[in-house]
Amino acid sequence: MYYIIVNPASKSGRGRKLWAKLEPVFRLQNIPYRVVFSKGAGHVTRLVAKLTAPDRLPADAAPLKLILLGGDGTVNEALQGVVDFNRIWLGYIPTGSSNDLARDLRLPKDPALILETILKGNVVRTLDLGTLSYGNTDGNTDGNADTDTGKEIRYFAVSSGIGFDAAVCEEALSSRFKKTLNRMGLGKLTYLSIALKQLVAAKSVSCDIYLDDAKEPVHFRRFLFTAFMIHRYEGGGFQFCPMADATDGKLDLCVVGRIPKPVILFALPTAFFGKHYMFPAIRHYAASKAVVHSSIPLWVHTDGEVSRKADEITVTCTKRQIRLMM
Repeated sequence: MYYIIVNPASKSGRGRKLWAKLEPVFRLQNIPYRVVFSKGAGHVTRLVAKLTAPDRLPADAAPLKLILLGGDGTVNEALQGVVDFNRIWLGYIPTGSSNDLARDLRLPKDPALILETILKGNVVRTLDLGTLSYGNTDGNTDGNADTDTGKEIRYFAVSSGIGFDAAVCEEALSSRFKKTLNRMGLGKLTYLSIALKQLVAAKSVSCDIYLDDAKEPVHFRRFLFTAFMIHRYEGGGFQFCPMADATDGKLDLCVVGRIPKPVILFALPTAFFGKHYMFPAIRHYAASKAVVHSSIPLWVHTDGEVSRKADEITVTCTKRQIRLMM
């Protein structure tokens, strides 16, 4: 049995149209399935939580096979609902505007080929899982709770970030411009245009970053943002960490420190090619855990999904936790 969750609104309605083309595959091959169309924010999380609840998925049962049709945000929503990652196999057919997970995994462009590979069931790849917990926040609680600390946590598959990149994501989520460009097939331009706007409005902020068990932080008198990458790409193709490995159990950090705004205008496009580290103020670090303290609350995102600001976050990476059918 395959369970399918379709985000019908992804990429201006492409999700619903794509499923109409793929559904006959299940019928022609007599493959049992159940499909649900998501209905607004939080619905995917609730669906997955119900499907993976212990009373629905006992320990001695076969892993749940769940296929997601949507973007990186749909995957992120699904992760928040998973009760036990050892008990679920995910399939992913991208229909979003950025699709950074599909880009890094080098999934075929043809959704029918992706589905064919999933249904063959020959490969279940294990990938790292990121976890972000908030300290001091400015916003409503909508995530899971850490059983040890009681702090709200959110999972992520691709990347997380605090500062400028999260502010770009926050504006993009409600951007009419994004919807228009998606319909024109130019969704990537959304993030670039909003990034330029946010760059002008960015405030001067300092931060301390503690890596793994270090007692002394890496201090930035001024920083623009920090991206915590499991995969190489973020924001529709920005290759912030070309050295990232989604199976090594480590986060790759891209930290943009004190750099003049005019220089950022030159540096930002180079990130599409992973060449931005030629600028001395842009640094790379690798760690299994990072704790960030910023001088003011800043927007925080997980896989491009933004819910709040915070001035303290803890980000960790768990090795090979996500099981992906591909």
